[in-house]
Order: sequence, then structure tokens, then C-alpha cells
Amino acid sequence: MKNCTEAAVAHLQGDLTHSGVTNKILYLLAINLQKIVSVGDKNIRIDCERIRTADFSGLQRLYIWMQSARVRGVESELINMSKSLRQSMKRMGFEHCFTDISTHK
Repeated sequence: MKNCTEAAVAHLQGDLTHSGVTNKILYLLAINLQKIVSVGDKNIRIDCERIRTADFSGLQRLYIWMQSARVRGVESELINMSKSLRQSMKRMGFEHCFTDISTHK
């Protein structure tokens, strides 16, 4: 999975899976969070339009990252989620994890 950031939008691309989410991606997300915090932004939008597939491990890592951002005072918002990504979240029991996080198409 690749991560591209512009302003306060992180564009995720590829597979949100155990093998697709590498330490490099998590490191890049951490760097982006630090940049957002350092300029005083309080929101980040995570664009999921280019996510091809997701598994339990990938969704778990995304959730943990979003909770870490919240602890640092940054609210996360998932945008452009495909129907299949939403279905994957529901099938794996993650729909309750993301309910308090804004998720819209």
C-alpha cells in the first residue's frame, strides 16, 4: 500500500492487508500525523478510494493508527470508502470500531 499526503488528506492506495501494510507505510502515516500536529491542524481525512482490498490485520492497523491520532488531538475521517470496503468492515466486525469516526463516500 502507498500513502500520499497533501494538506490534511492522506490518500491510501493498494491493499489494506497484513502483507500490504508495511512498517514503512505506518512510519509515513506517523510522520504525516506529526506534521499535522506541528502546524496545529486538528483533522485529517483519510481517502480510501484506491484501497483494493482489506483484511482483519489491515483494518486493525488502520483503527489503531486513527485512535493514536485521536490521542494526539487529531480527529480522523475516512472518506471515499467503497461498498466492498464497508462490507469488509462489517463482515470482520469492525463496523462498531469506525462508527464514532466519520465515514462518508
